[in-house]
Amino acid sequence: MGSVKVDEGISVYYEEYGNGDKYILSAQVGFYPEGVQQKLAEMGYHVYCITLRGFAPSSYVTVDYGENWYDVFASDVVKVADALGIDKFTYMGASHGAGLGWHLMLNDPDRVNAFVAMVPGPHSLKEGVMSIRQMLLQGIISSPPPMDPPIDSDEKRQARRDKRALWISNLPEADEREKAVEYGRPLMKYKDEETLCEQLRKIDVPTLILGGVDDPISTPDLMIRTAKCLPHCKLVVYSNCGHNIDTDLVEELAFEADHFIKRAAADGKWYEKLEDQKV
Repeated sequence: MGSVKVDEGISVYYEEYGNGDKYILSAQVGFYPEGVQQKLAEMGYHVYCITLRGFAPSSYVTVDYGENWYDVFASDVVKVADALGIDKFTYMGASHGAGLGWHLMLNDPDRVNAFVAMVPGPHSLKEGVMSIRQMLLQGIISSPPPMDPPIDSDEKRQARRDKRALWISNLPEADEREKAVEYGRPLMKYKDEETLCEQLRKIDVPTLILGGVDDPISTPDLMIRTAKCLPHCKLVVYSNCGHNIDTDLVEELAFEADHFIKRAAADGKWYEKLEDQKV
């Protein structure tokens, strides 16, 4: 664990897993300690899980960055990489953490070897720009949509879900400064769906999208739209899975990410290049 000063009076906290020179950086509001990132560390990757500014144990912020929250978050990731002496890395994120990734791919693509985007959307701006998290806090909605379908005949996976739910229930109540943060939705500064898609088409970094058929936030339609925009993309969608796929199908997603990262590192492609004897 450690922290990096990213602005005057602002530091971001990170947890470190694994070692070696195959770096994965990930940034979110917080991390469940038994997710895909930690699994990849067991598989030989050097993983840094960064807590976003504004959320403990990173520094609280009282500034509202408006449409630029995700640009600020993405810049913080680069600053952490600089402080740790990491030139290029794979970026991995889930949900809002993947939302940050879209901004990182647009702003600093030269720093990234590959992007592993779990349940990444991004949201259609036709749906508005307020985050579901803030809609809950403000009482605009009374409960989130069902994030995951029921598990069918898999007791161990249900036990995994129950363990995560218990962990979440035991987290301390958020500070009021955390509750006030409204980072909105990624790419919202582009105002409309058409301009958002124009920006996605500019992303040249090999991108792996991982998602679930039953995700109410990063819906299959959104992920297919995104895959159509990206010139170098692989999309994997699991049936009977929802928004928390990164803590549910941990081994499956780690396997897909490992294969994709190695493929991207080999020749920058999102698929395996045919050898002469295979043609």
